[in-house]
Amino acid sequence: MSNVSPDPRAAARAIDALRRGWVVAVGGLRVLAIETADELRLAKFDPQGSADILLAGSRAATLKLTNQVEAADSARPVTVARTPWLDFTAALALADPATDLANPLQGPFRAIPTCNADDAVAALELARLTGILPAFFVLSAGEAEVSVLPADVTAYDSPDRLAIVARARLPVQSCESAEIVAFRSPETTSEHVALILGKPDGQPPLVRLHSECLTGDVLGSLKCDCGPQLHAALHEITESGWGILLYLRQEGRGIGLINKLRAYELQDQGFDTVDANLRLGFAIDSRDFGVAGRMLELLGQLQVRLLTNNPAKVAGLHASGITVIERVVHSLPSNPHNEKYLATKRDRTGHQL
Repeated sequence: MSNVSPDPRAAARAIDALRRGWVVAVGGLRVLAIETADELRLAKFDPQGSADILLAGSRAATLKLTNQVEAADSARPVTVARTPWLDFTAALALADPATDLANPLQGPFRAIPTCNADDAVAALELARLTGILPAFFVLSAGEAEVSVLPADVTAYDSPDRLAIVARARLPVQSCESAEIVAFRSPETTSEHVALILGKPDGQPPLVRLHSECLTGDVLGSLKCDCGPQLHAALHEITESGWGILLYLRQEGRGIGLINKLRAYELQDQGFDTVDANLRLGFAIDSRDFGVAGRMLELLGQLQVRLLTNNPAKVAGLHASGITVIERVVHSLPSNPHNEKYLATKRDRTGHQL
């Protein structure tokens, strides 16, 4: 076992490299992200045409590979053997579920043992952090622009590295005496913020954990209930006397804006939000509510009343050392565009609507 301390900066460099289409060494694997590659980069990376393809287990399940022993566990990465006809164009179709209806006869594919399983898991997590499709060409040897270890990836996104970096008075429509507090870690590019509404009175604050939703919060999307939830929470917290809205930069339940839009495209094809995420190769919900716990800890609030319908948020705060003394219901009416979305929340992700 290595005694080298994790280096979150290595993960930051790897994320930048993947976005640019560069080769990254993840432990014992050399990976080229399919989404940001092209035929020339693939030829340089794999002149022999022997690089296999690494996919998330849930994506492999969509491709009907789970009847093969090596792909039976949808919670684990799956390696697909390379064949002469599996060129760059075919690999891109393999990676992107939005094209499945246009390519209904993909395959047959053969799953093979995934070498360096921990490295494979870390590579797929890097794809999520980068905001790209979790699919790679993989080799076990060769040169790479950047090297990273699984422990580096884990450390990169650790809530423990968050710190308060700025705060200021911010009058808002619901509360003219509000204060905004910004948090970030040394390596990540996302800043989370807390909006403190009202004056602390010694009682546990009413707290809302709100994950960023550009389409709903800013553009007024009717596909979700995020925008109305955000504004209703600001009003309810203010009316309660005092509290905190935590605005978490976890777009698309942690998969990023681009992948969320891909999930929207799949929803237009008839899949619900759960199946859309799984077809993309992501978890149903990739958010880490330990981030919210760390923010509350830094604000000195270890007991809260939580404004939520999501039991996972309660459990996430408890796991990070925050006591939820009361869950306060946060329910809003549906519209014709988000009825199915809300039903999926209720029936498939345990929201108490």
